[in-house]
Amino acid sequence: MKDQKEEKSWQETGRWEGHEERFDPQAGVWGSSHISYLTFKSLIQLRRSMNTGVTIFDLGERTLASVAEKIVNEMVNKKEIRPGDREGVLKSLLQNRSQSDDPENQALTDGVDLQKFSVKERTDESDHVEASMVLVGALDFLERPTVTFVRLKEAAVLESALETPMPVRFVFVMVGPTKADMNYHETGRAMAALLADKVFNQAAFQAKSARELTDAVADFMDCSIVIPPTEIQNEAMLTPIISFQKKLLKDRLQSSSAPPCQESSPRRVSDSAAPPPEDPLSRTGRPFGGMIRDMKKRYEHYKSDITDALNAQVLAAVIFIYFAALSPAITFGGLLADKVDNMMGVPELLISTSIQGIIFCFIAAQPILVIGFSGPLLVFEEAFFAFCQTQGIEYIVGRVWVGLWLVIIVVVIVAFEGSFLVRFISRFTQEIFSILISLIFIYETFAKLARIFQAHPLIMNYDHVNSTLENPWLPTVVEELVYDNATGNTTVVVNTIKPPYPNTALLSMCLMLGCFFIAFFLRQFKNGTFLPGKIRRLIGDFGVPISIFLMIVVDYSINDTYTQKLVVPKGLMVSNPAKRGWLINPFGEHETFPVWLMFASCVPALLVFILIFLESQITTLIISKPERKMVKGSGFHFDLLILVAMGGCSAIFGVPWLSAATVRSVTHANALTVMSKGPKPVIEKVMEQRISGIVVALLVGVSILMEPILKLIPMSALFGIFLYMGVTSLNGIQLWDRILLLFIPKKYHPDEPYATRVSTARMHFFTIIQIVCLVILWIVKSSPASLALPFILILTIPLRMLMTGRVFTRLEMKCLDSDDAKVTFEEEPGQDVYYETQMPL
Repeated sequence: MKDQKEEKSWQETGRWEGHEERFDPQAGVWGSSHISYLTFKSLIQLRRSMNTGVTIFDLGERTLASVAEKIVNEMVNKKEIRPGDREGVLKSLLQNRSQSDDPENQALTDGVDLQKFSVKERTDESDHVEASMVLVGALDFLERPTVTFVRLKEAAVLESALETPMPVRFVFVMVGPTKADMNYHETGRAMAALLADKVFNQAAFQAKSARELTDAVADFMDCSIVIPPTEIQNEAMLTPIISFQKKLLKDRLQSSSAPPCQESSPRRVSDSAAPPPEDPLSRTGRPFGGMIRDMKKRYEHYKSDITDALNAQVLAAVIFIYFAALSPAITFGGLLADKVDNMMGVPELLISTSIQGIIFCFIAAQPILVIGFSGPLLVFEEAFFAFCQTQGIEYIVGRVWVGLWLVIIVVVIVAFEGSFLVRFISRFTQEIFSILISLIFIYETFAKLARIFQAHPLIMNYDHVNSTLENPWLPTVVEELVYDNATGNTTVVVNTIKPPYPNTALLSMCLMLGCFFIAFFLRQFKNGTFLPGKIRRLIGDFGVPISIFLMIVVDYSINDTYTQKLVVPKGLMVSNPAKRGWLINPFGEHETFPVWLMFASCVPALLVFILIFLESQITTLIISKPERKMVKGSGFHFDLLILVAMGGCSAIFGVPWLSAATVRSVTHANALTVMSKGPKPVIEKVMEQRISGIVVALLVGVSILMEPILKLIPMSALFGIFLYMGVTSLNGIQLWDRILLLFIPKKYHPDEPYATRVSTARMHFFTIIQIVCLVILWIVKSSPASLALPFILILTIPLRMLMTGRVFTRLEMKCLDSDDAKVTFEEEPGQDVYYETQMPL
C-alpha cells in the first residue's frame, strides 16, 4: 500500500497443516504439500525483528477488531510506529480477505502487498484443532519494519480471519516499507514454519517473556540445516542430510524432554485426570470376566449402534461391502465344492454367511467385523475330507462331532480368558502364515488350470460336436457288454466319457488371466491420476465384480467353446441332495458313525479352533488399533465365543464354519471411516454401528435366489480371482519384501530399520529361517499329516522366543519382528500401535 487511503485485501498465499502448501498465483490453485525450505537470511531477519518487536502474552480479546486495536496501540506505545500511522495500520489489519467465495479463483499477481499464512495444529490426540495466523505485507507510509507476536489467552474464532473458521491461538504481524531490506514473503514463511513446528509451538505457548520466545527461535535455528550455494546434480546427493537431520532431531527432543515448570499451564485439552483406557486383553482373574467386560462395554452403546447408521456413508458402505463379501463367498463356494466332492458348495456357504452374519452383527461386541469363509479354512476342509476318504468315514457326519467339540473348546478358552494368548503371536508367525496361504492360493490356481489342460489337451483332431443339440457339450455314454463264460451272464457296463473339447483349455486360461489382470490393474487404477478421484475410487473398489462380469460377457459371447460353469442348485437345495440334506444325522447318514471317532474328533476340532482363533483375534487387533479412534470397545472374548459357537452348531446343518475375514473387515472399517478435510486428512471417527453388517449379510442370503445369474460364471474366472487374492495378499508383508531383497544389491535396499539397523547377512539369515519354516509347513500341508498344519504353525511361536537373545539380539529382533506400524526405539519418540498385518483373504 502506497498510502493510508489505498484499499487492499489480505490474500492467503501459504498454509501449513503438517507440511506447507503454496498458492500458485498464475494457475490460481493450491500446490501439493511439501517440506518447508527457508532462506537463512529470512531466519536471521525474523530473529533480529523479534528482539526489538512487540510481544503480547495471554491477550483476553475475542474478536479480530479488538485484537488488531490492541496490536496497534502497543505498536504506538513502544514507538514502533508513529501515532499518525495508527489509523492506517489498523485499517490495513482489518481489511477482509478477498470477497471471492473460492480463494483458488482469486486473480493474484506476484507483487501482492498484503499476504497471509495460516498454520493448523492438532493440539492433542483428540479432534481439537487450533490455528495460527501470520500477516506480512508492505505499507509504504511506515518508516521501518515492525513485528508483533500475540498469544491469545483462549483460542478464539476470529471472524473473516481464515478461509475456514477455527480457533486461533497465535497472531503474528510484520509490516513495513517496501524500500526496507526485508523480504516480507520469505520472513512470513519462516514464521509460519516456526509455528508449524511442535517444539516451537509448545515453547511459544509456555513462554512468559519475549526472551524465552527468541530463545525458542534460536533453538529452531540450531536444528536447521544450511545447504551451501552449490549445484545439486541429483537427489541422491541429498541422502546424507537425512541421517544428519535425524541426529539433530534426536538431540533436540532429548533436550526438550525435561519436565516443564510446575506453574506452567498444560497445553492438552483432554482431561489429564481421566484414567487410561482399559486394555481389552488384560485378564480379570474371574471366570468369563473378559467376556462380561466386552458385553458391558459395548451394550451400553446399543441404541447408538442403531441411530448412528442413519447416514449416507453407511449406505454407500453397504453397497460396496456387499460385493466385497459376495465375490469371495461365490469363489470359495465353488472351490470348496470341488475340494469336498460337492458335499458343500455355494448355497451352503451363502446361507451360512447370511444367517451367521445377521446373528453376529445383532449381538457381537465388535459388529464392524465381517465374517466369512477364508483360505485357511479351505485348506483344513480339503485336508479333513481327504482324511475321511482314506479312513472310510462320512465327512459330513464327522464335521458334526468336530463342531460339538468346537463349542466345548471355546467355552473353556473364554472362561479362562484365553484370548490374552494373542499377545504372543508376533509378526514372525503372522507373516509365515500369510505367505503360506498366499502361496496356496497361487499354487491351486495353476494346478486347476493344469487339470483343465489335462482334461482338454491341445490335439490335432477333435471329435465332431453336434451343434444342433441344445447342449452340444453333453458327455458321451458308451455301453459295453461283458460276457461271463463261467456263469453265462451278460453284464452291461455303462461308461460316461467326457471327450476333450477344442479351445476349452485356451479359453479357460484367457478367462483366468483376464479376470486376474483386470481386477489387479483396476486396483492400481484406484491410486492413479486418471479421472476424478471419486470415480477412480469407485471403479477400483468394484474391480473384482467388474472383472467377473466382463469375463461372463466374454464367455457368453463365445458359443462354440465349452467352459466349466459354477454349479449352483436352484433355490434352497443343497449342493449334493443325493448324499445329504439340510439336517445331518450325527450318528451316520448312510452308515453308523464309530463311537471312538466321536471322541477322536476333538483333535481336528482343536485344529479348526486354532485357525479361527488366529485369524479372528488378529483381525480384531487390526480393527481396534488406537489410531482408528473407535470408542465403543472391542470383543476379543465375546466375539470369539459367538463365532466358534455358531460354527460348531451350524455343522449339524452341514454348512461351513466361518471366521472374521481380515481384509473384508479392514475394508468395512475403512468404508465407515470419516476423514478430516485438508491436504493431510486424518481419521476423525468411525461410524460404529450394526446396521451395515446386518444388511450386507441379508443381501448375501438373498443372493441364493440369483441362480440364473450365478450359473453363468465360468469356473476359470473364479480361478483368476483366486490368483488375485494370492498375489495381492503378498503386498505389505515384510517377509516377502525381505525375500525379494535376497536378489537385490545392498545399495538398493529400502530405508527401513530391518535393512539399515541390522547387517545384511543377519537380515538374510532371519529371512532364511522363516523360509525354512515355510517349506516345512508346505511339506506338512502336502503330506497325509496335513491336519497337523495348525500345530506346526503354533510351534513357530516358541521358536521365535528361543531366537531372541540367543541367535539374534533384542535390537535386531525389534527391527526384524516389531509388531508396531513403525519401529520405535527408546531414543526416538513414538507410540506403540498394532501392526496392520496383511492377513489372507
